[in-house]
Amino acid sequence: MRKAICSFIYHKILGWKHKVSIPDYDKYVICAAPHTSNWDLIIGKLFYGAIGRRTLFMMKKEWFFEPLGTFFRFIGGIPVDRSQKHSLVDQMVEQAKSRSIFHLAITPEGTRSANSEWKKGFYYIALNAQIPIVLAGIDYANKCITIEKEVFPSGNIEEDLHTIKLYFKGFQGKHPEKFTIGDI
Repeated sequence: MRKAICSFIYHKILGWKHKVSIPDYDKYVICAAPHTSNWDLIIGKLFYGAIGRRTLFMMKKEWFFEPLGTFFRFIGGIPVDRSQKHSLVDQMVEQAKSRSIFHLAITPEGTRSANSEWKKGFYYIALNAQIPIVLAGIDYANKCITIEKEVFPSGNIEEDLHTIKLYFKGFQGKHPEKFTIGDI
């Protein structure tokens, strides 16, 4: 029922498509970009529901006020206090290791503004949990989410990040001026 509802909204009402050629691993980190609008969360959740998968996502704790907090937790939200320096990576690695299914979506820019200095937490979560990073490109120009590449972290973050950023080069966010992969 959930899949049918999400598929109807995602495909029929909103007119979005998808291309997915990556297996549905039990555990992975989803690197989703470009992230230029709050609509990305809604489109992404509908997309994952339409293909019959569930995802977790981290979001700043300020959004978890009631009644939104209950709703965000229900759909997989994990509140994050970005003002504190505690090992969020270690916490997510433990979550990955303790769950039989772990699909964590992270936007590497860490903001909806142009930022060429991507956050590296998603990479270290995958590296330390020994799980792949699945690359999800959100393309508003073509109304399509594409997942056709995964990266198995090698430990060479510069090389792996270069590969990851190149994947997102052709995708256009809702606000294209707010996305950059920087000089690579």
